[in-house]
Amino acid sequence: MDDDRNAPASKGDHVEWGTRTIETLTKVIRDSQAEIVKAFSVCVETVQTQLKARDDTYAGFAESLTVLEERVLEVERRLNMPPAA
Repeated sequence: MDDDRNAPASKGDHVEWGTRTIETLTKVIRDSQAEIVKAFSVCVETVQTQLKARDDTYAGFAESLTVLEERVLEVERRLNMPPAA
């Protein structure tokens, strides 16, 4: 492009401007996508940690319930009571 800002733009000037604009927008979009992916990855890791903690809690509850059921069954056996259906 000419240094004279009042000079009419040529077709080549318009093409050059369009090419630079597209390159700049492409870079901005790629950078934005990278930031979104990075932020989303952090969210996914947080959710996975919470799900694992929940699963561990449920597993603990299930184990405790099994122990309690076994203890109740043993008490019923000792009292010679049939288990309730």
